[in-house]
Amino acid sequence: METTRKGTTGETVERVKTGAHDTVETVRAGAHEAVERVAEASTRAAEALNEKTEQLTEAQERLREQIREYVRENPVTSLGIALGSGFILSRLMSHR
Repeated sequence: METTRKGTTGETVERVKTGAHDTVETVRAGAHEAVERVAEASTRAAEALNEKTEQLTEAQERLREQIREYVRENPVTSLGIALGSGFILSRLMSHR
């Protein structure tokens, strides 16, 4: 009867061992897939951010050029705007 018992115990241990191994493999595969999805999402987000940064840089450059053109075409008005803005800012800052 002991042989049967040992055989049964050995089989049970083997089944538990196999089951644990299968569970570990399932968890590992799931974790690997999750990491891959996060990495892919991060890459897409970085690419989108780079694209938006380029768009903002181009928009800033266009605005800078438009301002330069306006100042060249309207120097007196531009000077008046600059002086008025400076005066208003200095008044706001001095009342703090």
